[in-house]
Amino acid sequence: MENRNETVLKWAQTALLAALCFVTFTFLQIKIPMPGGDATSLHIGNAFCVLAALLLGGGYGGLAGAVGMTIADILDPVYIVSAPKTFVLKLCIGLITGLVAHKIAKIGQSTDQKYIFKWSVIASICGLGFNVIFDPLVGYFYKQIVLGQPQEMASVLAKWSTMTTFVNAVVSVILVAVIYNVLRPALAKAGLLVQTE
Repeated sequence: MENRNETVLKWAQTALLAALCFVTFTFLQIKIPMPGGDATSLHIGNAFCVLAALLLGGGYGGLAGAVGMTIADILDPVYIVSAPKTFVLKLCIGLITGLVAHKIAKIGQSTDQKYIFKWSVIASICGLGFNVIFDPLVGYFYKQIVLGQPQEMASVLAKWSTMTTFVNAVVSVILVAVIYNVLRPALAKAGLLVQTE
């Protein structure tokens, strides 16, 4: 029975963090219109994807980010065609962040605040660093091969995407470092943190 309750709690937390990803991307973004009706945006949705991976582990956290941000894309006429790409990339952000934080550094088993802070920042940088490289790269090929955009347009969009994704990553790493390390003691006391993944 206890194992079942733990699973229900994990899914509830995953849903809550997916909702946070959705809300922050949908309502706290600065959309930058691009040629051809496309857009890129400055947002903090990825911060909550990374936060979910630190709190819940890579699998649940990646799923929270993937579901929340994909639903946001589906409901936005500008981003709807990018929804499949979003799902895969956000899932990867969570998996990478969770791998570094919980498999390599095992921050869930530590009580050393400096160690936890250091590795939560490193894990965030790894997950979001992946996104800085692969979001524009996958977007370039996705727009060219799947959506049929001309190579020149896909190239321009990839360059703009690289800049906005980098800014989003820097802001998100700072935000996650603060939020996670402030919330962690209370969540640990309540037994709501990943111990091992």
